[in-house]
Amino acid sequence: MCRFVQLESFISEYDLLKNKRQLSANNKLLQLNPFYNTNDKLLRVGGRLCNSFYDYDTKHPILLDSKHHLATLIFRHYHTMFLHAPPQLLLAILRHKFWFINGRNLARKIVENCIRCRRYAGKSIQPIMGNLPSPRLHTDYVFANTACDYAGPIMILNRRGRGSRLIKSYLCIFVCLAVKAVHIELVTDLSSNTFLSALDRFIARRGKPQNIFSDNGTCFTGACNELSKFLKSNSNYISSKASKLFINFKFSPAYSPHFNGLAEGSVKSVKYHLKRVLGLAHLTYEDLNSVLTSIEATLNSRPLTPLSSDPSDLTALTPAHFLIGRTLTMLPSPQSSDPAAIPTLSRYMRIQQLKAHFWSRYYIEYITELQKRQKWRKQGQQLQLGEMVLVKDDRLPPNRWLLGRVTRLYPGSDGVTRVADVHTTSGTLRRTFNRLCPLPVIDTNFVPEAATC
Repeated sequence: MCRFVQLESFISEYDLLKNKRQLSANNKLLQLNPFYNTNDKLLRVGGRLCNSFYDYDTKHPILLDSKHHLATLIFRHYHTMFLHAPPQLLLAILRHKFWFINGRNLARKIVENCIRCRRYAGKSIQPIMGNLPSPRLHTDYVFANTACDYAGPIMILNRRGRGSRLIKSYLCIFVCLAVKAVHIELVTDLSSNTFLSALDRFIARRGKPQNIFSDNGTCFTGACNELSKFLKSNSNYISSKASKLFINFKFSPAYSPHFNGLAEGSVKSVKYHLKRVLGLAHLTYEDLNSVLTSIEATLNSRPLTPLSSDPSDLTALTPAHFLIGRTLTMLPSPQSSDPAAIPTLSRYMRIQQLKAHFWSRYYIEYITELQKRQKWRKQGQQLQLGEMVLVKDDRLPPNRWLLGRVTRLYPGSDGVTRVADVHTTSGTLRRTFNRLCPLPVIDTNFVPEAATC
């Protein structure tokens, strides 16, 4: 069999060496010093191990081309026989009998296409970073489009004095998607009613948002259901103003925190300050609420754009400028493009001028800073309908991850698919690509139940 493979892959070299003629100077086999063995009528590697004590096959392995189908079958057989050997070990074992041209690439390909090895590798897909959604680029007012997330638990004292005990509390963080303004609410549990109370306090102080973006936490989905039930049960009392009272909840796919990245980043910033302020101390509800308010003021005073080294430039634009017209850590100092005209303006027109000034700086200075992709710059692999995947679960080892088949794809506005429905033994799950590990098995005859949206 090996002789027929050599006649197909090295027909000119086989004839030259069989007739004891030299190979050309640019031949790819020349560095191996091949020769024709008259006993088995095969081309073997001459090499430099003639004086070693190894057996004949090790000193002069059979020469084969890795592009031939027989080479793939040999690699698969040895890979399974030696307990799914990795590429380097697989190639080292085979070279005791065969020498494959470009065998390293074939060994790597065999291991990558092995179903069992792929299960334990658990390599997921990461598509290119998507375009910024419209709520990140423009808005009518602050917190019109809000992202929400929870942080904690944080242990607090139930009361002051001796005999007090520690109880759990959590941080409910609201972030404006446009200007990154932060609002922090301290809550005592993760129930839907507690979140609704925190949402009421947020609306009373910041105004009602149009959209709230969050993950699929039970408290968020429960609050959305509660608001829907309230609107339906009171439809007789809410007529023309129903659309104004309704808040649109938008949930990201499960186990996909990067879909709500702005809220996750704010959680990280809050924890950064909170750890350094509290240390090992435990505060009461009122004391911790005061600390969180100070942290909120600090985060809302962060510059949105890089600072200028020119002393004549305007002060850096911060989220607080859109809340109160100035940063929360400095004295009031209104700015105007025409200072001489300020005394002649009414207070209302003066406030409107300041707001227009901040929004114009927002579009000129801040929006242009969002052009760059900080990571995920290249387009990753795209899944296909009918492809077999593993559903990544951080709580389980890779050999216990659910096996499923892609039944539906959800392309984004830029045409890149990042979310898919996967049919598993536990039902149909909707996951992002970074939670799916593709397997080298595709059913070409698969017909999806629903059309790709």
